[in-house]
This record gives sequence, structure tokens and C-alpha cells, in this order.
Amino acid sequence: MMTKTVAQLLKETKLQEVDIKGWVRTFRANRFIALNDGSTINNIQCVVDFENTDEGTLKRITTGAAVHIKGELIESQGKGQSVEIAVGSIEILGDSDPETYPIQPKKHSFEFLRENAHLRTRTSTFSAVMRLRSSLSFAIHKYFNENGFYYMHTPIITGSDAEGAGEMFRLTNLDAKTPPLNEDGEVNYKEDFFGKETNLTVSGQLEAETYAMSLGKVYTFGPTFRAENSNTSRHLSEFWMIEPEVAFMDLAGNMDLAEDFMKSVITYILENNAEDLEFLDQRLFDEEKVKPQAERSEMRLIEKLKFVTENNFKRVSYTEAIDILRNSKPNKKKKFNYIIEEWGADLQSEHERFLVEKHFKCPVILFDYPANIKAFYMRLNEDGKTVRAMDILFPGIGEIVGGSQREERLEVLKEKMAVLDIPEEELWWYLDLRKYGTAVHSGFGLGFERLVMFTTGMGNIRDVIPYPRTPQNAEF
Repeated sequence: MMTKTVAQLLKETKLQEVDIKGWVRTFRANRFIALNDGSTINNIQCVVDFENTDEGTLKRITTGAAVHIKGELIESQGKGQSVEIAVGSIEILGDSDPETYPIQPKKHSFEFLRENAHLRTRTSTFSAVMRLRSSLSFAIHKYFNENGFYYMHTPIITGSDAEGAGEMFRLTNLDAKTPPLNEDGEVNYKEDFFGKETNLTVSGQLEAETYAMSLGKVYTFGPTFRAENSNTSRHLSEFWMIEPEVAFMDLAGNMDLAEDFMKSVITYILENNAEDLEFLDQRLFDEEKVKPQAERSEMRLIEKLKFVTENNFKRVSYTEAIDILRNSKPNKKKKFNYIIEEWGADLQSEHERFLVEKHFKCPVILFDYPANIKAFYMRLNEDGKTVRAMDILFPGIGEIVGGSQREERLEVLKEKMAVLDIPEEELWWYLDLRKYGTAVHSGFGLGFERLVMFTTGMGNIRDVIPYPRTPQNAEF
């Protein structure tokens, strides 16, 4: 007799003998076990014949216990499920201490569950979130594989700062107390492991560009790190990035790719994770009912996901967006926290959400941003003041994707690096791409945890990654 999962058994119509293992969610009246094995948001009810089960075993059937049950799948006698298991035998696997087990069958705060992150996926909310995270990962690889992309593993250890922001984690094996110094008293990194100053990467984009210029279409999907001392609900020190790069593709093609990609991965989870999404949709709805009306989302979770998949993304220039925002009621009545006064302003989430949720009522792609608020590698437009950048804006979250056509002209790129004081010798290999067979190319970046937040409705980025790394926190 094969061991089956809870998900498989709940779909069965044939009554049969079963063999199943899982964890006890609840045990009521010394008779009814709600069993879950992680394969589904739903539990299967197992009915114990307590007259034929010894008292010692009954006492050990507690919340959190791992059990092995053999019995018969029968039509359920109660409401809420079509089948249940009449327990023939039950074996308690390992130890379980009900007095100290932290995940009890009651409502726990997310803060408490973060402190017990090693056990929080035993709850319905976090098991649903992590199943969705897994499905999204698969959907991302599936999309790129089916569209002719090659998966590239970019370095985690790097000697360059792709974003030019300087917020990087230094990597060294020099003695912390007495590092070697050079003549002017500074640390001599020539004696370090790699013979130079190195860091954990903030992006795989620059390396991905090198492969795009030979393989045509590549993507990265891996961990990135940022030493930004921020404790907000939207920042992590370690996070995952998806970054495709495509040769011979301009900004318009980049926007086409990003829109098609986002619709594809969200459609995948709508079709394959319906039960988890329905649970999270109801959880979010119940949570928002207690909020003041002004703070409630105008769309439920599944409605928000379909808002993305069922609408064409509106493409709007940054200049047009600034005019819309400057003349909007919230701006004129000073309802925005950041008032838009002139061209060149760096848009905030409140502005992005206004464009999506109030003005256009569909996802929005903004393009042609001011050069001075975007990265050095973005292609300068003929006006000399904007770059061929694009951001995708979603309801509830604002910017979710950022990308651009890359600057393929050697002299222009050198001039931009000089202005930003980026040494040419640090990125000599990146400049070589503009010397040997240069061509138009484009790409974008998507923070994976931002995508998981959007698709699950979770309000804190710490709750969509297994073990969050934030300032003063590297537990587990």
C-alpha cells in the first residue's frame, strides 16, 4: 500500500485502505485529528476509535506531533469534507512536548511567528505563502525556458558595484583587529584573499549583459545583498532577483517582454494554486474589515491578480505622468505626502498607485525617466536629459519591475561613468562589450520577494522569505 499525501486523498472518490503521515493540527474530543502534511492548505480529518486505542497513545496525540496513520478512507460523516479516515492504527513518530510547542491552534501575531520562523510554515498562512513562492519560482523558470532564454548563474562575490550606490557587504578574510595597511595607513586589500576589495553582489545584471551579447537571451535568478540600514516592511538585506537580458532588443521590446512575463507567472498561480489563493484572499479580506475605510484596499487579492492578467498595461512617459500628478486633486489639495511640484521629481509609491488605481485603472509602464535619478548604464535619449528606462507599476504596491535599454555607445557610457566617479578600470570588461560587437540590448529586474508580497497579499517582506535577513537580525 503506497503512502499518499493529504492533497491526493482529499481528491479521492474511491474508498480504500490508506497509509498516511503528517502533523497533528488539532485533536478534539479524544477522537478527531485534523492532519496536515504540507501538500495542501486543507487538513484531512482522521477519526480515532478511542475504545480500541490505548490511553498512553491518546495522551501523546497533541498539536504538532508527527504521526503515522493506517486506516480506511470513508465518506465523511460530518460537514466540510467529502472523505475522512477511519483510523485503524496510529503511531506517534518522535517526541512532542505540548507544554512548550509554540504553534498552538490559535491566532498568533506575525511578529511572534517570525521569532519561530523554523516552525511558522506549520500554520495555514505561511504554508500557503511558501507553496506560492515555490510555484512562482517554477513559473519563472518555465516562462524563460519556453521562450528561448538560457539560465545564467552570475557571481555572488564581486569587485564592482552594479548600482553605484555603495551599500554593499564587504567580503574579506583579513584579520579584523590587525589588517595589513599600506603606506598611507589604509587597509591593503592586495593581501586579501582575492587580491582586491570584494563584496556580496547587489545585482547580476552587468555579468548577465556579457552573456546576452553572445547567447542572445539570458536570465539570472539568484540571491543578492544590500547593506542598507533600513528596517521598513519593504526592505531585506538578502533577497532574490530575476534579471533577464536580451541582445538586439530595444525599450519597446523590453516593455513587451516584461508585460508578457508578469502576466504569465501570475496566470500560472491563478490556475495552479487556487486553494492557497482563496485562503489568503479571505485572510486579507477579514484583516481589512477591521481597518478604517480609508485604509482598506479597493480590490481583493484574487481580483488584484486578475486586474494584472486581464488588462493591457498602459504605457506613459514620465513627463506625461508628472503632468497628470501635478494637476491631480490629491496634489492640488496637498493630500500626497510628497507634493509634485516640478519635472525631475523621484516618484513615490503614493504617486505610482494613484496612476494605477485612480487615473488609468490598469497596470502602468512609465518610461523615459530623468537621467539624474536613474543608473549609469541606462541608454541616454537624444534630448540629453532622459534615459530609456521603464518601471512597471501595480495596484497596492507601486513599482514592481525596473528596467531599461542599456547604453551601448562606448564614449557616452564613459562620460556617464566619469560624472559619477566610477573608475573605468573597475568595469573594463563591461566597457569591452561596447568595443567588440556592440549592439542595442535591454533588460529588467524584478525583486522576487516583492512579487511574492503582491501575489500573497502579505504586508511585510519578512513574511515572504523563509529566513529574513535585516539589520541586527540573522537568526536561524
